[in-house]
Amino acid sequence: MAQKLILDLDTGVDDALAISYALGSPEVELIGITGTYGNVLLDQGVRNALAITDLLGHPEVKVYKGIPHSSTTDSFEVLDISALIHGKNGIGDVEIPDSNREPETESAVDFIIDAVKTYGKDLTYVPTGPMTNIAAALKKAPEIKDEIGKIVLMGGALTVCGNVNGWEEANISQDPEAADYLFRSGAPATMVGLDVTLQTLLTYKETQIWRDLNTKAGKFLADMTDYYIKAYETTSPHLGGCGLHDPLAVGVAVDPTLITALPINMKVDVEGPTRGRTIGDNTRMNDPVKTMKAAIDVDVPRFLNEFMTRITALAKNA
Repeated sequence: MAQKLILDLDTGVDDALAISYALGSPEVELIGITGTYGNVLLDQGVRNALAITDLLGHPEVKVYKGIPHSSTTDSFEVLDISALIHGKNGIGDVEIPDSNREPETESAVDFIIDAVKTYGKDLTYVPTGPMTNIAAALKKAPEIKDEIGKIVLMGGALTVCGNVNGWEEANISQDPEAADYLFRSGAPATMVGLDVTLQTLLTYKETQIWRDLNTKAGKFLADMTDYYIKAYETTSPHLGGCGLHDPLAVGVAVDPTLITALPINMKVDVEGPTRGRTIGDNTRMNDPVKTMKAAIDVDVPRFLNEFMTRITALAKNA
């Protein structure tokens, strides 16, 4: 039976690729997308998720609205750098038709809890933005930490620098308190951070393969990702491509053997000059039970092959 999957997205470019990867993976069934803020405002991200699932031929995927701002603030504004990297609309300023569907009336937090109650260990939850929704779900129903199958998050950095500053990664920076709550909760979480996501790069050569499919989905994915690659040429010219941050988290959810992971109980600094740093938790260092793992290496050729094979087949047939 296919593993049930929930993606928690601030639907920008790599989130759209994460949706594509999930829909192209027969091992998982995408039962819902929970919206968050980050690359875009919550409502824009939800709009994007509905439009993209329609375009990719999967209108059965339900979308739920999450919390629109961090657990310690009462509003959120998109950073200029996010708009530069993902475009003002979050998907490389590519225009695709709005869905005629609406988001579900149930909140994302309640949907997460209900899904854990329904599917238990068969459920994988993949947050690729701030950890606000899952932290709220764990606060509302603490028992789900023992009932859920696994959480595979895109965020953090353990062995490399952050991308906000020297120690802080962007998703964690949006809500360090929520991430710290998740990390210390005892929930089974794997951190797929910049340590590995910046090793997985896509170039114009790959996007041309999608363009050559001559399908609406292929053209959309190519146009959107080309915008993203171009942004990387400005922000990170040394890389030579765009990082596949969010799709790698989905890849690991589908196949954990893609990465080498360090078992380590972690925390997030929430005070002082290193606020937002993801690091080992000294108070649980000698605890024989490690509830978290941090990805420290990745099989790049195998992941890129899986990524291109799955998404290209989906875009060809959508």
